[in-house]
Amino acid sequence: MSEQVEALPAEERASSTIKTISWRDYLELTKPKVVALMILTSVIGMLLAAPGVPGWSVLLYGNLGIALLAGAAAVVNHVVDQKIDTIMARTRKRPVATGRIATLDAMLFATLLAAIGMFVLIWQVNELTAWLTLASLVGYAGVYTLFLKRATPQNIVIGGLAGAMPPLLGWTAVTGQIDGHALLLVLIIFAWTPPHFWALAIHRKEEYAKAGIPMLPVTHGNKYTELHILLYTLMLLAVSLLPFVTGMSGGIYLVGALVLGLRFLQYAIRLLKGDDRRVALNTFKYSITYLMVLFVVLLVDHFVYF
Repeated sequence: MSEQVEALPAEERASSTIKTISWRDYLELTKPKVVALMILTSVIGMLLAAPGVPGWSVLLYGNLGIALLAGAAAVVNHVVDQKIDTIMARTRKRPVATGRIATLDAMLFATLLAAIGMFVLIWQVNELTAWLTLASLVGYAGVYTLFLKRATPQNIVIGGLAGAMPPLLGWTAVTGQIDGHALLLVLIIFAWTPPHFWALAIHRKEEYAKAGIPMLPVTHGNKYTELHILLYTLMLLAVSLLPFVTGMSGGIYLVGALVLGLRFLQYAIRLLKGDDRRVALNTFKYSITYLMVLFVVLLVDHFVYF
């Protein structure tokens, strides 16, 4: 019976398994772990935007609206990538890929999330934040997922800007304007994105190749990719020091950025020397820890020195 269900088109499989659908399937569509990391950087952008702590209204409604729009973009990603997801081991059990949720239902869910998110941001925050957030949704779900991901091995470099926006969105939610220091936070995530994703791409190289996705390890090989991971990690280390150089942060952040960045660099060097899939996976895992801790250290520094 299970083989017969799997052979059906996505919509028919969805109707065959409708009784198994739960709220957890819809939650999974929004990629909650990814959204949580985005909201962490958004909150820190809010807290860094001005002296003191922003009002509860901005913190609540700003992050709610950003999270809803980010979730909507994630749902669209599930829909667009459903055929690819069925090929890759880490994604083949996703709700749309398995047919637990029909494509139309998923798109209606994405539309609802986006509409509520825009309403919350325009009504309770400000229009600048609303439109910037919508632009990042279009950049990720449209430009990156629909086009860049399948068009060029530099997909994650070009498309990484959309994922780097949350600190700026948090900043504009508080101030209502774009600030140079907020753009530094965007630049850090922009520089972090390629080594983060390329490390995972090395670990999952065969799956990306089977799915026809031109990730850098697939098109140019591991060594070429590992060299670029090292170069981007060096660039990330330099970029991460800019908040201190520009006077945005103090000594606590400087020490933290150096320690975290040099550890990232150590992983990149080990990967280049050893060309080991396990090291690639460990590099990917550390990159997540790196970004979270770096922003937390920046926040601690801000409240110690302000």
